Amino acid sequence: MRHVGVVVNPTAGRGQGARAGARVHELLRGHGLKVEDLSAPTIAHATDRARAAAVQGLDAVVVVGGDGMVHLGVNVVAGTALPLGIVPAGTGNDLARTLGIPRDDLDASVAALVRALDDGPRRVDAVRVSTPLHSAYEWYLGVLSCGIDAAVNARANGLRWPRGSARYVRALAGELRGFRPYGYRVTTDDEVWESAGSLVAVANAPWFGGGLHIAPAARLDDGLLDVVLAGPFTRRAVVRIFPGIYQGRHVGDPRVRVLRTRSVLIEPLGELGPPPPPAFADGERVGPLPLRASVDPGAVGVLC
Repeated sequence: MRHVGVVVNPTAGRGQGARAGARVHELLRGHGLKVEDLSAPTIAHATDRARAAAVQGLDAVVVVGGDGMVHLGVNVVAGTALPLGIVPAGTGNDLARTLGIPRDDLDASVAALVRALDDGPRRVDAVRVSTPLHSAYEWYLGVLSCGIDAAVNARANGLRWPRGSARYVRALAGELRGFRPYGYRVTTDDEVWESAGSLVAVANAPWFGGGLHIAPAARLDDGLLDVVLAGPFTRRAVVRIFPGIYQGRHVGDPRVRVLRTRSVLIEPLGELGPPPPPAFADGERVGPLPLRASVDPGAVGVLC
């Protein structure tokens, strides 16, 4: 009998996560799987439980929730042969969108997961992110946010409503009141960009923020990062360009560049503007700049 460990975020989907988790347990057992509950009161405790169970012979780790739970799962399985199953039950679910995993349908997403257990996982790239002075790192699968996008992420995490991308819009309105472009030095494999800027996003996947198409050309299995650089937009310009991000139209603006690279170093440059806010990856706080991100091709096997 195949044995899977399940980690549930009980607060995902505005409190619907606990009910979703119970349903996922029921569905997995109905497919003949042995199910071990690895959930815990905190992300750190759940990660520790999942890592301990992973070395004891699991066939997969399954996360139930939004992109933050995928982030947890990636940091358990990346660089190993243990596959990750994703059952979307959050408000954004951008990584499920990228991977083609059914959203808003628990039965369909679990059925797809079980089929992939039989057929084998899809190998996708993951990204290591760390400070340049330390060897410790964490993984992410989606997008590293290092500008106003990170400030908005932090504010949105503190809001209880509305749901999905509307919460991101409300957080953006709050951040724009005191916004000033930040100072950056961004070093890719091929060039250095030094500028005041509004947004720097290091994308392994095309979506973040509940459907914002930040890097339309990004692919999870091409071995490259798409670094989106937005110059020093005024507050009014940010408001004008923001709606077009849902369709990826911002990349046609001459003040926006997209660089493709295997690794990138993002540093604050004080003479060009205030320091950027602490960075976020997959919607989870990573920490202040400077940060280095490097793609690791095929580092994660996903059941999709």
